[in-house]
Amino acid sequence: MTKTTTHIDTSAELLENDILPKIKEVHTDPDAQCASTGDLPSALTEPATKKSAAQWAYERIIMYIQNFEKQLDNNHEIGLGLAGSNAGVIRIEGLGYYDPDIITYYGVNEAGAKTQLIQHVSQLNVTLIASPKHIDQPEPTRIGFRLAAGLDRDADATT
Repeated sequence: MTKTTTHIDTSAELLENDILPKIKEVHTDPDAQCASTGDLPSALTEPATKKSAAQWAYERIIMYIQNFEKQLDNNHEIGLGLAGSNAGVIRIEGLGYYDPDIITYYGVNEAGAKTQLIQHVSQLNVTLIASPKHIDQPEPTRIGFRLAAGLDRDADATT
């Protein structure tokens, strides 16, 4: 006869589990690569209540950027388009946040001009786009992997 053990969460564990971040994705293609596939970086398993809106948005955007880049071929790199805007596409070269509520994207627009988008988290609405890499560039730039390195940490994602 096997012995069965039952685990009962304390009220503190129930409260903590209720505020821990969750992610769910469903795609028409069953082989689509989901951002939620695999282990989340340590920064994304911490309760959102311990972070500013800007830091929490920043960390999740990094996860989406990295996942999007994993799906690109060597002729494309990630670009950013603003929903509802005619600003064009920005090739992402940097991402940051300013507590408590500002996200900023650094990059180059289609004309080659340096660009910086500053956005309030309540207005967060961007489109990730596969943009052709610059013709003089032997390999595409993959910023998502550099950004994500800061999410597997014991301290703040900005350090």
